[in-house]
Amino acid sequence: MADTVHGEAAPAVLPVPASLRRARVATGVVFAVHGGVTGSFAARLPWVADHVGVSAGGLGIALLMPGLGALLAMPASGRLVHRNNLRSLVRVLILVWCAALLLPAIPTSLALLCPLLILYGAAAGLSDVAMNAHAVLVEQRYGRSVMSGMHGCWSVGGLVGSAAAAAAVRITPDAGPHFLVAALGLAVTGLAASFWLLPHRPEPEVDPPPAFALPSRPVLLIGLIGLCAVFAEGAGLDWSAVYVRKVLDQSAGTAALTVATFSVSMAVARFAGDRVVRLIGRVATVRLAGLCATAGALGVVLARQIVPVLCGFALIGIGIAVVVPLVFATAGRIGPHPGRSIAGVAGIAYGSGLVAPGIIGGIASLSSLTVSFLLVVLLAAAIAAGAGVLRPADQ
Repeated sequence: MADTVHGEAAPAVLPVPASLRRARVATGVVFAVHGGVTGSFAARLPWVADHVGVSAGGLGIALLMPGLGALLAMPASGRLVHRNNLRSLVRVLILVWCAALLLPAIPTSLALLCPLLILYGAAAGLSDVAMNAHAVLVEQRYGRSVMSGMHGCWSVGGLVGSAAAAAAVRITPDAGPHFLVAALGLAVTGLAASFWLLPHRPEPEVDPPPAFALPSRPVLLIGLIGLCAVFAEGAGLDWSAVYVRKVLDQSAGTAALTVATFSVSMAVARFAGDRVVRLIGRVATVRLAGLCATAGALGVVLARQIVPVLCGFALIGIGIAVVVPLVFATAGRIGPHPGRSIAGVAGIAYGSGLVAPGIIGGIASLSSLTVSFLLVVLLAAAIAAGAGVLRPADQ
């Protein structure tokens, strides 16, 4: 009888073929490339706003468009994963995603920026689902958790992309040349890595998923856990600097340090996440993660000194870091169409990311940012309470 870890089967450790090890590394590189595009764009948002000539309000409207584009692309992503060889699909879509980095540099008006950012978001969503479907395949072949590390690679890619953008500003304030060089470099990297990915196509007797269908109950429940995590992540990334500036009256440098602390904490936790899953199992990991994020959010709400607030945001980052990877990994094991399940979960999560900044801002305008972060406390607690939905179906 197989050993179990906290109610989850612990498969015997078998030698890992070299081709599978290479595929794991290559998948991590693809995730890093995806994050690199995101980080490059995010760091150049001030230039995009100036180039288009919009205020903070106009930029806020524009930044709703990538999430909308990703949501619109979700119904097609499951069918693409079903119909195509995963290695070829990831290769094409990661190149499309790199090319999409050129789009934000084109428009000179908000009216043109918005539809281009919808296309940008659609490319992000399609490539995201494909690479997560491939990561699920790699994890299944390994027989142990590797998904958290993949998302750690994404976080590192985002940090490197942001740092490279900061360096590029010193060379030229124009983001156009920077986006071109970054897109080419990331595309070459993603293309080279794609040749080590695993070829895979669903069994021919499995019917393709419908073009549109409501998510099944298991996918919906798992997606709601992802929604809570993405909302908390959006609150940390988009509002932590504002919180430190407005509530604690700290300097802009300290505010930037808060965002960096949150981001680095997430990246480190994701690389440690797979080992934690192997030790205590998926459900216990997510429950512990939710409790960690809850404690961090409570610290942010209750503290009035910068050090405990920094620690609070770090704990939120550590807590939510592993939740989304495990949500995707669990969704990829539901039903005969892993791509469709992943797309369903991603759609729910992206929806959360789309509305999170507005909800936080709306509550803050009616009351205060401190009250806004009480919602993060509740959502983090919901992650801990609902962790059981990630239990394997055969348990």
